[in-house]
Amino acid sequence: MNALLIYPEIPDTFWSFKHALRMIRKSASSPPLGLLTVAGMLPEDWNLKLMDMNVSDLTEADLKWADRALVSAMAIQRDSARAVIHRCKQAGLDVIAGGPLFAIEYESFNEVDHFVLGEAENVLPHLLEDLDRGTADRIYSSQEYPDLDVTPIPRWDLVDPRKYSSRNIQYSRGCPHACDFCAVTQLFGHKTRTKSPDQIIAELNSLYDIGWRGTVGFVDDNLIGNKRKLMEELLPALIEWRRGKWGMTFSTQVTIKLADDPELMAQMIRAGFDTVFVGIESVEEESLNECNKRQNAGRDILADVRQMQRAGFVVQGGFIVGFDHDTPAVFERLTRFIQQSGIATAMVGMLQAPSGTELYQRLQREGRIRQDISGDNADGPRTSSRAWGSTG
Repeated sequence: MNALLIYPEIPDTFWSFKHALRMIRKSASSPPLGLLTVAGMLPEDWNLKLMDMNVSDLTEADLKWADRALVSAMAIQRDSARAVIHRCKQAGLDVIAGGPLFAIEYESFNEVDHFVLGEAENVLPHLLEDLDRGTADRIYSSQEYPDLDVTPIPRWDLVDPRKYSSRNIQYSRGCPHACDFCAVTQLFGHKTRTKSPDQIIAELNSLYDIGWRGTVGFVDDNLIGNKRKLMEELLPALIEWRRGKWGMTFSTQVTIKLADDPELMAQMIRAGFDTVFVGIESVEEESLNECNKRQNAGRDILADVRQMQRAGFVVQGGFIVGFDHDTPAVFERLTRFIQQSGIATAMVGMLQAPSGTELYQRLQREGRIRQDISGDNADGPRTSSRAWGSTG
């Protein structure tokens, strides 16, 4: 079996970094971690080829070589995914699709032969068994969240290392919070599930052994979701692993609550974390309450950012405009906050309502959904606002 693992193109948006990457002669920021992890779950007798369309073109020779295509994508890749699936079907390939885009919108992709809906650890083995028997169904899904102790090491051997500026790994899935615009809990639940320290060390060794010394991003949506396990298990293991090694610093995403724990911050710095991305979202208290971002409400967020900076972190921040409680003054207040805080990278986007989220359901009940999101947080308008005549 010859199988293409296809990651569709990400258009020119904030997170594509296309223009900045040209300056360092790279094509993409990091390889597609989900597909590389799935590659580790596939049968050993399959011949695999990664086709990341952000770094290389999918050629007719590739399509002729393949028997099957596995496609994973996010909402921002919707158009590219649709086009590449059509090409695969024209070439006579069997197409399997999974990932966030298809988990929500699978019904609109008529050309896909088999869907893996949900986390692959639970679902993919059943599809593979049925493929072997020649009895495969179209939809394979699970409402259960798997333990991550069965998740394999990503197949880094499929990656052209010259094309990417960083590498990513994942320690946990799920988040205990309930921000109404966020699809994380819809996809991965509220309980924080983690890999073991031994799994993470094995993944880091796999990167270190092939010569990687640059940034490694922990792509957890909230690394501190289970603070006890983080402090008692993972961080001590990372501190020990780093002894005698050089290079390889870590970045990750956290909530503003990191600022409440000086011991945790100091431990993360010792473990090699030097950059944190924080979902600040808004400087307006009413807007934070509106979206159920309770972990940010009632705080001096400027002081919290400075606390993290004093601990040694480069702080990046995510911000949203377009809440019902926002007024035109939010732009000036937000600009002033970003400048005063010294946040290194500020991602400012319009409010998005991913299908299935609490926000989407509320706006749908109110008749305010104009069309589904594009996945580009600077794209609009997609919903109608009842605040000050804007859209978000």
